[in-house]
Amino acid sequence: MTLISVEKIESKILFIRGEKVMMDRDLAGLYQVPTRRLNEQVKRNIRRFPGDFMFQLTRKEFKILKSQFAISSWGGTRKLPYAFTEQGVAMLSSVLHSERAVQVNIAIMRAFVKLRQILSTHKELAHKLEQLERKIEKHDEEIRVIFEAIRQLMTPPEKPKRRIGFHPHND
Repeated sequence: MTLISVEKIESKILFIRGEKVMMDRDLAGLYQVPTRRLNEQVKRNIRRFPGDFMFQLTRKEFKILKSQFAISSWGGTRKLPYAFTEQGVAMLSSVLHSERAVQVNIAIMRAFVKLRQILSTHKELAHKLEQLERKIEKHDEEIRVIFEAIRQLMTPPEKPKRRIGFHPHND
């Protein structure tokens, strides 16, 4: 049995409805079972798959998915596909009883963990970048004030205008 690379699994993880998910047909491909069989096993054990573990795509979501990935091989699909969250994928190991299913699930869980680590690193970097931007903005304002003060110092003072007319000393 050949192990599946984490990169191959990562490429199958999509972001739908704010969730990281894998599609039924991609999972079936990894488990080397027909999509129909995977979905039959899920339906037989539907209590194990609440809405936060698995959901069916709407027609609009499916259309967007097909257009984003230019998936022509989905053309004959009669039923809308199912998306499985990380918990749903983990639950699949309890309804698919093969050695391959166990090994694939381990690989998929590792891919989800790696993805979470990457996202966490990106969030930390984004936060640090935001802090740096705020610091620079503050410094920019301080520098602008300094330049304004320098300009005022460089501008020669206005000479007082001489008044023509009565001078007390000219009497």
